[in-house]
Amino acid sequence: MTAIRQAELDALPVREALPELVSALDGHGAAVLCAPPGTGKTTLVPLVLAGLVGGGPRRRVVVAEPRRIAARAAARRMAWLLGEQVGGSVGFTVRGERVAGPGTVVEVVTTGVLLQRLQRDQELSGVDVVILDECHERHLDADTVAAFLLDVRETLRPELRLVAASATTDAAGWARVLGHGRPGGAPVVMAAGVSYPVETVWAPPARPVRPPHGMRVDPAQLTHVASVVRRALAERSGDVLCFLPGVGELARVAGQLGGVDAEVLQIHGRAPAAVQDAALAPSAHRRVILATAVAESSLTVPGVRVVVDSGLAREPRVDHARGLGALATVRASRAAGRQRAGRAGREAPGAVYRCWSQAEDGRLPAFPSPEIRIADLAQFALQAACWGDPDAAGLALPDPPPAGAMAAAREVLVAVGAVTPDGRATPRGVGMSRLGLHPRLARALLDGAAAVGPRRAAELVALLSEEPPREYGDDLAAAWRRARAGGDAYATRWRAEATRLRRSAATPAGPSPTLSGAESTPPLPGREATAPPPGREATPPPPGPGATPPPRPGAAPPPGREAEPRRPVGGPAAPDLRASGAGGADGSAAPATAAGAGSGDDAAAGLVAALAFPERVAKAKGEGAFLMASGTAAELGDGSRLRSAPWLAVAVADRGPHSASARVRLGAVLDEDTARAAAAHLLASGDEVRWEDGDVAARATHRLGAIALAVRPLKNPDPALVRAALLEGLRSDGLGLLRWTPDARALRARLGFLHRTLGGAWPDVADDGALLARADDWLEPELSRARRRADLARIDAGQALNRLLPWATGEAARLDELAPERIEVPSGSRIRLDYSAEHGQPVLAVKLQELFGLAETPRVAGVPVLVHLLSPAGRPAAVTADLASFWQGGYLAVRAELRGRYPKHPWPQDPATAEPTRHTNARLRR
Repeated sequence: MTAIRQAELDALPVREALPELVSALDGHGAAVLCAPPGTGKTTLVPLVLAGLVGGGPRRRVVVAEPRRIAARAAARRMAWLLGEQVGGSVGFTVRGERVAGPGTVVEVVTTGVLLQRLQRDQELSGVDVVILDECHERHLDADTVAAFLLDVRETLRPELRLVAASATTDAAGWARVLGHGRPGGAPVVMAAGVSYPVETVWAPPARPVRPPHGMRVDPAQLTHVASVVRRALAERSGDVLCFLPGVGELARVAGQLGGVDAEVLQIHGRAPAAVQDAALAPSAHRRVILATAVAESSLTVPGVRVVVDSGLAREPRVDHARGLGALATVRASRAAGRQRAGRAGREAPGAVYRCWSQAEDGRLPAFPSPEIRIADLAQFALQAACWGDPDAAGLALPDPPPAGAMAAAREVLVAVGAVTPDGRATPRGVGMSRLGLHPRLARALLDGAAAVGPRRAAELVALLSEEPPREYGDDLAAAWRRARAGGDAYATRWRAEATRLRRSAATPAGPSPTLSGAESTPPLPGREATAPPPGREATPPPPGPGATPPPRPGAAPPPGREAEPRRPVGGPAAPDLRASGAGGADGSAAPATAAGAGSGDDAAAGLVAALAFPERVAKAKGEGAFLMASGTAAELGDGSRLRSAPWLAVAVADRGPHSASARVRLGAVLDEDTARAAAAHLLASGDEVRWEDGDVAARATHRLGAIALAVRPLKNPDPALVRAALLEGLRSDGLGLLRWTPDARALRARLGFLHRTLGGAWPDVADDGALLARADDWLEPELSRARRRADLARIDAGQALNRLLPWATGEAARLDELAPERIEVPSGSRIRLDYSAEHGQPVLAVKLQELFGLAETPRVAGVPVLVHLLSPAGRPAAVTADLASFWQGGYLAVRAELRGRYPKHPWPQDPATAEPTRHTNARLRR
């Protein structure tokens, strides 16, 4: 054992803030630590709080990191400072790997691992301090862990100490959360850092590039990033750290850096441990390290003097209505930009090359979006339900979960049998929550194991939990075979995860709500638990069928929680794919071919994918085109062997912002029976009466979500459904479907004028929506008697509108007085008024000579009419709302223009005293 590296410990700047932090924890039990990168907050603080250095009391400390790579690196760094190997005083636990021993005092875990521990042991027995590192990243697991820990402190263990640590965070917000109602919140401890200056070089593309959408990044943008890396290598010394949004972009930029005088490494969460170690260790050779967001915080990459920032990041997005969730490429926030730039100034002065303009920088979002606002919340909702707070209303979360996303999450959880309709966790749901999987995948693992055997189910779920590389193709069964035979990094990770999942599936977690045909699922061969390898922690098995979910700390279990009824919810039994063939390597029977699904691999892949994503089972509409049960169209790429499949289980799909169809990225051949079994909760039969293609369509249907399985015409549809369909037709196609005579249109215009002018009892008839909202008042009984479009055309709209007149108040009798259909002019003619102008005055269009002698403009309902004065030929000559002014001025100009054109008609110099007429001079002389 090497001696403690005291010189390195003394050099860490955070040491100066430790007395204040210890004092804050002694006095309040919780604190927020803000410390710049490189100060030692991730390494020295845990060692001091654990009493391993500094002489304090010995305590057990758990450090929660957002990523596995950061957890491993932090543990290695702390062990090195102590002069030990990992697994001694300092250890770590990530999913599928544990390096710790009985003497471990500081344990670094991922937030996901800590979340699972809290669900199993809400008191965190033996743990004295929990440090939530990099809390500014606002990952959903981290927010949930913080809320659960605060709940534990409030109800079970007030002595448990909590530290929220970050380089850049909303200190006031986290102080308020950790204070949990205390005046002023939790103390905030600021640690000064030794930061070196970082020069900013703005390096936007010479020509505009397309903005990112979905997972797509413009290849021109990646070419530009590669060119900036080359420029940085030429202009600066030291290693170059380049930030890109995802693994695919790392590979494409690496391919464009061939021939550079530097070693090119790629670092991301899925990278092999050897590659991660190489990037985090000093090197004698110059390096270009291409990294995703894993290198933004927690990690120190030695030798880096230059950062090249693409300005892109990945965030989760979910379309609840269509059951599509994926990562989306977005512009990175200004806070992320500061974190990335800081990597260049950890050890010496450096530079950051930003691949966008300074003007664009001000338009970037200030902080990344909290995951709870944008992500699929099914897993969070299940954790909250198992904690005893289904609505998460009692949890001290930095941001509350959106109500719509929580409602969509509960629908998923009810469908997979994880919670009851009122949100309480079932024993099955408690078991699913402990698998470390999304509830959809947990359902696929548990129910798939009963149908295809635990080994096959685990292997397929492992493929679905980490999407295979694009070069594996879009066929899930083919990708499965390639992973089994492969020796690449993905295949290695896949095998380890499949082994973990097989062990996790070894204990039943309650019956499937749609797939069990009996009260319990019999154990399958090969489901016995397997001992974990030395140095690794076995995932605790989920509770058996009679297990009771743990209550929320300090709260009694909800009524009925003690004995959850074990009854299957309807639906056909799962197709048994183990019916024939030799036993598999795990002792389970080899799957038989499902009808229409091709080989055994195809059948098993289709079933497991359909169990995970029942809304995405899809029926063929044509070559390569499908309709998913969610109602979304889906398409396969050219050359896919899945194009001719009659049914498809869509595992991965994405949809562009302006695309009508989703593009299938990963799917499996399926047959109808398996689709019905996996998505049994979407099966529905009933009468459908709709307005379709311009008329009423009535049919009896059997559907799987949006997919019609059987359709037949309906001879005697329910009149209420027909009426609703007809109303829908009137809404979509308009009231023009009724019979509108000229008198009916005139009546509607007159009533509209009175509503605008007088309001009160006069109804709003100008707006179609307002009229349809009162369909019962004016379209009955004709509407209820109608059966099709032709019947609507027989309804006299004018007679129907009369029913809306204010008969009860007596105002209806004044219709002709207030808004007369015609008014008499001085010549004796009765001229129709036009009330059709939506916001204007009624219009009186009359020949000029018929108004001689009329000094005042006529009025209706107190409103002066707009007079359109016509020539003897009926053409417009003038428009006025003030006849007196027109006779005094405008008339002379009209007379001068028209008297030569119409000499047979009177054009007196004084129209006020002239005789009004509709005849010529000759007729007047008779």
